[in-house]
Amino acid sequence: MSFEVSTAKVDITPRPGVNPYMAGYGTQTAQRTVVSDAPYADPLCARCVILWDDGSPNAIISLDILGLPRDVHQALRPRLTALADWNSSDIVLVASHTHNGPAVATLDPFISYGITDQDRIQAYTVWLQDQVVELVATALAATRTPVTLDYRVASMNFARNRAGLSTHETVVPVLTARSSNGTPRAVLFSYGCHPVSAGWQERWDGDWPAGACTAIEQETGAFALFLPGPGGDQNSVGVRGWALRDQHSQALGAAVATAAQSAGRALTGPISSKLSEVMLPLDITPTPANLAALRAAFVTRMGNPLGQPAWYRRHAEAMITRIDNGAFNLHVPNPSQMWRIGGSPALKMAFLGGEVVSGYGVYFRARNGGANALYIGGYANEVSCYIPSNALLPPLAPPYGSYEGGWDADFPGIAGGSMTIYPQVAHFRSGEGGVEATLISALSAQLA
Repeated sequence: MSFEVSTAKVDITPRPGVNPYMAGYGTQTAQRTVVSDAPYADPLCARCVILWDDGSPNAIISLDILGLPRDVHQALRPRLTALADWNSSDIVLVASHTHNGPAVATLDPFISYGITDQDRIQAYTVWLQDQVVELVATALAATRTPVTLDYRVASMNFARNRAGLSTHETVVPVLTARSSNGTPRAVLFSYGCHPVSAGWQERWDGDWPAGACTAIEQETGAFALFLPGPGGDQNSVGVRGWALRDQHSQALGAAVATAAQSAGRALTGPISSKLSEVMLPLDITPTPANLAALRAAFVTRMGNPLGQPAWYRRHAEAMITRIDNGAFNLHVPNPSQMWRIGGSPALKMAFLGGEVVSGYGVYFRARNGGANALYIGGYANEVSCYIPSNALLPPLAPPYGSYEGGWDADFPGIAGGSMTIYPQVAHFRSGEGGVEATLISALSAQLA
């Protein structure tokens, strides 16, 4: 097998006045808007790496945004598939999950941010899709460099489990495409942690994933691309602000650059891929009596007796309308994608949609040769909600509720926590036939 690589990058920072709305943190009253249109350090970018396997392309596209909504992913995929002679499974889209990027309706703009006039968000989203298509077309047409591929695992330790569980991410996978003289040509790297080191800001910024890309490129001269790990329940530690953002950028960038300076385990190919969609079950039984009780609980929420954030009321209002119209979901569709790059051993790369929590990383690494043989991450292709494990859902979770699990103690049978910003009427089902069992079954079949 022979490998080549080609790359491209495009600025996706909203132009002044186009889309001033910022994503990542819910708002109580006034919308969160950018104050300075100049990014903090570097422009927000969409990046593309094409790995050519004996002339056949395989693309990974990374965007400095909170996440790709389902409708955007579903609209983009056929447009991208039409660009080359390849399968849909040969194309991966990921979002870095920066919390200081533009709103693209990953979270419902009205529920999360109180935005009723969404014209500018929609106009930017249409423009963004065109930019991604043009980006991939540019990467496909760019000069190809013959390379070898190698893989190794570094480590980082600024993530902690914010949900109180014992798991915290330290794994930093590093996949390097190396020119014939041994120098890195492209570096794909990962870490499982929320990009919130900068905290709530009023300037566009890609947080530490973007900062690490810059540091890697400056140190190695290679093209860098970030792949998010299973960081749904992981937060960066320290006092949030620009200084912490830069500290974490430099630390991760230095660790990856050091790992990429010398060859890791050789990957010889070929590259094979699989893509499917799994239906994750919500904990709701749509009988008239249950729906009436569900609606009554949301009516109580409208009064906000517990003083919850404003988006709880906005969410309750929207869910009452959905129940009345019969427009609520019983399941959440979630893409599940796997690449396999041959070697001794092969490298398997699992790309999951949604905000996947760290427990899934622990589970699948333990059963697939550890981090040395498996990359696993979330925020891939589309982000419809958090993907919790059973430990974050009743009856295993603490009785006070779970943000990542999507439920609260006031009405544990309806949506709470994160499910009030990802507009679902209920949290996921746990136990047999629940979200954890369903996801494990689907991804295990792909990895087999």
